[in-house]
Amino acid sequence: MSVRRAAPVGCGHYLPERVVENAEFAATLDTSDEWIRSRSGIERRRFAAPDEKTSDLATHAARAALANAGMEANELDAIILATATPDQTFPSTATRVQHALGMTRGFAFDVQAVCAGFIFALSTANSMIVSGQARNVMVIGAETFTRIMDWTDRSTCVLFGDGAGALILSADEGEGTLADRGVLATRLHSDGAHNQLLYVDGGPSATQTVGVLRMEGRKVFQHAVQKLAEVAHEAMEAVGARPEDIDWMVPHQANIRIIEATARKTGLPMEKVVVTVQNHGNTSAASIPLALSEAAAEGRIRRGDLLLMEAIGGGLAWGAALVRW
Repeated sequence: MSVRRAAPVGCGHYLPERVVENAEFAATLDTSDEWIRSRSGIERRRFAAPDEKTSDLATHAARAALANAGMEANELDAIILATATPDQTFPSTATRVQHALGMTRGFAFDVQAVCAGFIFALSTANSMIVSGQARNVMVIGAETFTRIMDWTDRSTCVLFGDGAGALILSADEGEGTLADRGVLATRLHSDGAHNQLLYVDGGPSATQTVGVLRMEGRKVFQHAVQKLAEVAHEAMEAVGARPEDIDWMVPHQANIRIIEATARKTGLPMEKVVVTVQNHGNTSAASIPLALSEAAAEGRIRRGDLLLMEAIGGGLAWGAALVRW
């Protein structure tokens, strides 16, 4: 039976020029390179320049994805941008990217599910393509989390960085089997009861301020490992896939301990896990497309590979996607 699939046709990423090594934090905080590495696996991260906005990072990644796909901006029907650090309260950052690319047709909008944002945006793009509403959709994850850090809080400010990644999905035909190329399954969840575990203490309605990030790291870790393993198995079970069928897991790059523990509970060896957290830190919604684009550019991810992507963020919101490259 022929079915409509949303297949990946191009990806790209962008990282700001400024590299911040762990040792740089020791000048202002009671921390060290060893302390940060041992707890997170992070060695360095990128900081956006003062005049760089989230839309700028996203536009660079979008252009790279278009070049990789051999497409022009006006071939896109939609741009869905996942971010928790928009340029403005409104309009959407996606419309700024649309304009910067010279895209004069279609539509663009933002999705906000924090670190899980790319998975939520990917699921939305897949639904639009499968339903026939769109044929070519660009999904972007872009963040400037360094703009919402409390630089006196050593437990959080050393973890985050800035960056952007983009993936283009196009309508394709499949047979409705696990062998099809494209998005095979997505599973999404949220639970607002855990709001206080990871949040920003500001907002236009509540405080009329931007606010800074607050996190209860130990509790987030416990929820992350359990929920990510569960949702990964949900996505696999939806299409009859087994852990041994997975070629690569591309997880949210938050913390090496979370990545390792989730891989174990999912039944995957670390040799099958794409890890970039050491060089990027936690880039929230940008982390999966950044890791995806780097691994593809390096030739590790190849056409036909079965990818398992999963992420969890504030909300709590979490999800997974199974995609045949």
